[in-house]
Amino acid sequence: MSKKRGLSLEEKRTRMMEFFFEKKDCFQLKELEKQCQKEKGITSMSVKDVLTSLVDDALVDTDKIGTSVYFWAFPSKASQNRKRKLNDLGKNLEELKRKKSNLANAICKAKMGKEESADRTQVLADLSRAEDERDKLRLEVDKYKECDPEVLEAMKKEALIAKEAANRWTDNIFATKSWIKRKFAFEDSVIDKQFGIPEDFDYLE
Repeated sequence: MSKKRGLSLEEKRTRMMEFFFEKKDCFQLKELEKQCQKEKGITSMSVKDVLTSLVDDALVDTDKIGTSVYFWAFPSKASQNRKRKLNDLGKNLEELKRKKSNLANAICKAKMGKEESADRTQVLADLSRAEDERDKLRLEVDKYKECDPEVLEAMKKEALIAKEAANRWTDNIFATKSWIKRKFAFEDSVIDKQFGIPEDFDYLE
């Protein structure tokens, strides 16, 4: 018989948030270690680490009263935090779209002649940075989707739009390479090396 798979960190985070929302009360660490293991299947040894991650993400509040430290999280505040976070993510997505639009225009301009090769190199570098920002943004979205998947459905659609836009720019880059090959008879390897295009550069899946 195969060994039962343990809970992932995100599963533990989700279950602990469910515990707080169900109880609507304040707890000390020892109480959480005991009750979360009993009711949510979170091992007592991992409760502190899970709790710390939720506090760091401002999903769980904490305060010291006398000599005791208490933790709590109520649905109303969690909803406000998610809305604020989603609003910030939305703004970041809009900024990313703007940057990508500018990069797409720059790629078109870079096709105009060999003298623009320096611009093309800069465009590719900027595109790489934009993709890194997009990936970081996706990680942020993934971190919150376990807590409220319905609220983030719209964000998933935005991420899909961003992916499709990135793939359209990949088309532009491949078109630029084809244009250089036709006009100057360069090999792919030479073009990739000249413009710093990685060997595994391809469409996003």
